[in-house]
Amino acid sequence: MAWAPHANANPKLLRWLRGGRLYSHSPLPCSAGALEPGPRSPSLQVPDFRFRGDPEARLRLMAASMKQATGGVEETAAEEEPRLLEPGAAPFGNFPHYSRFHPPEQRLRLLPPELLRRLFPQSPETRPILGLDVGCNSGDLSVALYKHFLSLHDGETCSDASRELHLLCCDIDPVLVERAEKECPFPDGLTFITLDFMNHRTRKVLLSSFLSQFGCSVFDIGFCMSITMWIHLNHGDQGLWEFLAHLSSLCCYLLVEPQPWKCYRAAARRLRKLGLHDFDHFRSLAIRGDMANQIVQILTQDHGMELVCCFGNTSWDRSLLLFRAKQATETHPIPESLIEEGKERNRIRFWRQ
Repeated sequence: MAWAPHANANPKLLRWLRGGRLYSHSPLPCSAGALEPGPRSPSLQVPDFRFRGDPEARLRLMAASMKQATGGVEETAAEEEPRLLEPGAAPFGNFPHYSRFHPPEQRLRLLPPELLRRLFPQSPETRPILGLDVGCNSGDLSVALYKHFLSLHDGETCSDASRELHLLCCDIDPVLVERAEKECPFPDGLTFITLDFMNHRTRKVLLSSFLSQFGCSVFDIGFCMSITMWIHLNHGDQGLWEFLAHLSSLCCYLLVEPQPWKCYRAAARRLRKLGLHDFDHFRSLAIRGDMANQIVQILTQDHGMELVCCFGNTSWDRSLLLFRAKQATETHPIPESLIEEGKERNRIRFWRQ
């Protein structure tokens, strides 16, 4: 059975929702108008994502826009609470050296290099394939995915790469985003921004601004790599449901790597060992157990997506699941070869039940 957010939502949380501090229960439609910007304050400056002159200047412009969009709340909080440097003290998953213990190669070996070309065979003729990487950390996996899907080797650059694929990579941690910008070998093909994806107003402005540069209103594909747990722990069951609702409305295809429940327990244990405050929602979560199955249920039964295939599991036991919006059937049909591969390589039984 799919989780029903209305029935399981905490009454106190519902009152909070009605007060406008979170989003509505209704998922956004996956349509051409999903990101059409509504009225907004003329004082909110939208960064020009085509600007490639000075990365530092662009970062400052982005920070100024974030401050305007959120009223400076995040900046004030950052000034009052110093950055946590202890290993494991990353309540949003913003580990400073994440790729050292979860290297990108573990994901890449499961993903066909030609995947995007097979999903979008005609895109490069008109515009680049547009991807959204949520929770990009310091950009190591973002860059690795970019190179993998364009078949670029270490040290190799391609002047036409940005015409084939352009990724918008976002993370809640400005320090990690700054590092990603400075170290990115493909500045024309990857754009890094500081963004709290759960901030509705900021998300809508920044993502629609990026998409408008290409005359689009949705992304071709989204990447959600080991981020669902952090949304869940910090925003609760309702927050996870709404996070997946927004992602499904923003992307024609969605590649998700959910963390298993044992990772939830490990994350809570790390905070306790450091003497830090436990996650507010951990003990009250109703969505638990087989998290990959839970994610599939929410996306397929609540948010209008279908599971295309599972590419297998990493060595740390996380599944790579590819979904497609049902409304995208005509414009983005699933290649038959990919369907057959999914049947052969699928190692998860829950989606057949």
